[in-house]
Parts: sequence; C-alpha cells; structure tokens
Amino acid sequence: MEIYKQQFIEFMVRSEVLTFGDFVTKSGRSTPYFVNTGKYRTGMQMERLGEFYADSIEAFVNESGQGIDVLFGPAYKGIPLVVTASIALARRGRDVAFTFNRKEAKEHGEGGVLVGHTPIDGDKVLWVEDVTSAGTSIRETVPVMQAAADIELTGLVISVDRAERGTGQLSGLAQVGEDFGMSTFSIVTVHEVIEHLAGRVIEGTVALDEQRVDAMHGYLSQWGTS
Repeated sequence: MEIYKQQFIEFMVRSEVLTFGDFVTKSGRSTPYFVNTGKYRTGMQMERLGEFYADSIEAFVNESGQGIDVLFGPAYKGIPLVVTASIALARRGRDVAFTFNRKEAKEHGEGGVLVGHTPIDGDKVLWVEDVTSAGTSIRETVPVMQAAADIELTGLVISVDRAERGTGQLSGLAQVGEDFGMSTFSIVTVHEVIEHLAGRVIEGTVALDEQRVDAMHGYLSQWGTS
C-alpha cells in the first residue's frame, strides 16, 4: 500500500473523522464504522486533506493518462475540497481550475449557479466528493455542468470507498461510474483501512482491535461487493 494511503488512514483517525462503534448509515444499515468528513475543522487539517486528494489525483492521472482541466465540487461539502485540492496541485506545478455550484441560482450580479471557473467546451472535469452512496449530488450536478458547456466527464474521486452495494450489486461508487461512463476512484478503500489499522496503535490506543476487525468483515460479508 502506498505511503500516502497509510498516512491518510491514520490522519482520519487522528482527526476523529474515521470512528468505530455502532452507527446507522443514511440507507438504514447498522455499520461498525463511520466516516464523517464534517469533523475536519482546522486550517492545518484542510491543508493536509488537500495534499491527500492531490496524491490520489496525481496517481490517477499517471496511471490512466487522462488529463484534468477542472475540479468540480458539489455544494456544500465538495466546495472546500476542490479549493484545497486545487491549491495542493498548484504547489506541484499543476494549475488546475476549479468550480462549484450554488444550491440556488443567483438572481443578481452575474447570476447563474456556478462559481469559479466558467466551463468551456472540451473541459475535462473531475468531480471531487467526500463519500458517496447513491451518488445523488453527482446525478444532480452533472446535468448542471453539461448545460454550461460540452464538457468531458473525466471521473469522480472520493476520500473513502466503503465498497458496499448500492441499490444493485455494484457499489455506489462503481454504479455512478457505470451510469455516467466515467472513471471513479478513492484515496483509500475500506479494505485498505482494515489492512492498515488492524492491531495498530495510534496515540496509545489500538485503532482496530480483533473484535472490531471481525465486525468490519461481518459487515462487508453482508453488504460488500464481491
């Protein structure tokens, strides 16, 4: 596993974004772990988060050979993500534009629903999200961007792929990719989380003990994708 993936997993634990216990997902499933990106709360955390997204995006570009002109962040959580990711990429010599949507169209001034870069025909756009289940925000915003210009859907990147079934047999992430014919990837997957954290001590505490590992595997055996 790449070093940046290991560092990101531990970063999530230290930031209290990745926690273990008894939770209920939006879909109503009882889950032994939860990823709450709303817990990022400091400038330093956001700066570091941007670097992890940049690591993943660069790996995708290098492996796929696909270009990226624009990062798009669905409101609201995607807004700080595209900003910090674009800053991190700029520091590495990749000056990628960013844009995001408003929840409601602006009726005065320049108007419209998009903020930041104005899409142009041929723009290769990468969506940047925190997590996805049904891909609702993607399904809502792809038409918005396509109405603005004849863009190319380069893909979607999220922080953690839960690798569990959506409404069908595919994961929510994979289903979005299939529906829109675009690449999808994540900084890490839940399988990588288990691999790295099992028995590992972080700040004096075992992050993922044997009982929790069993609970994670049990959950994935029930809801995970093959």
